[in-house]
Amino acid sequence: MSNSSPYLITDATLATMVPGDAAYGLLRDAAIAVQDGRIAWVGQANEVPDHYADWQRKPMQNRLITPGLIDCHTHIVFGGNRAMEFEMRLNGASYEEVARAGGGIVSTVSATREATLEKLVEDALPRLDALIAEGATVVEVKSGYGLDQETELNMLRAARRLGELRPVTVKTTFLGAHATPAEYKGRDDDYIDQICIPALRAAHAEGLVDAVDGFCENIAFAPAQIERVFKVAQELGLPVKLHAEQLSHQGGTALAAQYGALSVDHVEYATEDDAKAMAAAGSVAVILPGAFYTIRETQMPPIDHFRAHGVPMALATDCNPGSSPMTSLLLTMNMGCTLFRMTPEEALAGVTHNAARALGLADRGQIAAGMRADLVVWDVETPGELAYRIGFNPLYTRIHEGNQ
Repeated sequence: MSNSSPYLITDATLATMVPGDAAYGLLRDAAIAVQDGRIAWVGQANEVPDHYADWQRKPMQNRLITPGLIDCHTHIVFGGNRAMEFEMRLNGASYEEVARAGGGIVSTVSATREATLEKLVEDALPRLDALIAEGATVVEVKSGYGLDQETELNMLRAARRLGELRPVTVKTTFLGAHATPAEYKGRDDDYIDQICIPALRAAHAEGLVDAVDGFCENIAFAPAQIERVFKVAQELGLPVKLHAEQLSHQGGTALAAQYGALSVDHVEYATEDDAKAMAAAGSVAVILPGAFYTIRETQMPPIDHFRAHGVPMALATDCNPGSSPMTSLLLTMNMGCTLFRMTPEEALAGVTHNAARALGLADRGQIAAGMRADLVVWDVETPGELAYRIGFNPLYTRIHEGNQ
């Protein structure tokens, strides 16, 4: 299938994810007309307009088609790995012992700084390929393991390169306010002013940034420090996102809502007032069960408050070397349902329509006329099977911008 040759997908069941009377926006015995990488028409197979009649047909034998999956929160570009730290912790080592052995974010920063651009790309490709193999058509990639200007830029350059090497849309997020590097220990404000903000300006000048993120937490940065970064993002015309309320309640969600953040991510310790603020701002709650699982957190995100106040909920892998070394959106969906009691429909919306909203993408995440033709065809009978199965990949084929 190619953008230059229009075609008609037939004999399909569609989970359009367009709100309506049917769960999942389900359409049976349906067809999709694709032209120039976009969806030209969607509807019942017996209602295909005459002017599509002579288009090449692609029958799908009643397979399920969903929008392309979207991983809206990842850290897949980094150097090294933290398997040693994982093993040490499970053998009883304390946080201090792991740190003294060179573990923790310090080890990832060191390995990332030492890696060349080519090495960062080479190491990230298998992680990206794993996501693509499960139907991902859009992947967000953050910086944040360089913590100096050149390495932060190199991470973003690597992320852009990934989108050139694979048939996937890569959205880049500047996360310079992720942690304070060892050379700035005890001087968080100096790091923000001398490294983070200049690196953001340089990355923007090079065209490397789609959004700006930060980590607002008691082990990272305070709201006032994050706000200085957000003000620069606002000046540069860049949307913001925020890691907030993951380990404690620091007030980051309220700050993010104040700046109209695309999303607030983790949010285990968010309150009902936070949910109200997010709803008023139109911010998406990005739920990250992989990190919750890995660090054995017990505080669950306030799913009921998000439902009650109409906060859209996305799901993402949070793929990173420390707290969520996961590259499966299908497992993420299952974990969202099993750990947090999200419904399978909420889970699928979380990796399609709402994940698109979390990235500011108005033309992805649904099967509707005018949307980009990012589609996944599955060997399942019902959408609920995608969240139900564990360790099983029913992908039949994946279509990115009209191309199979």
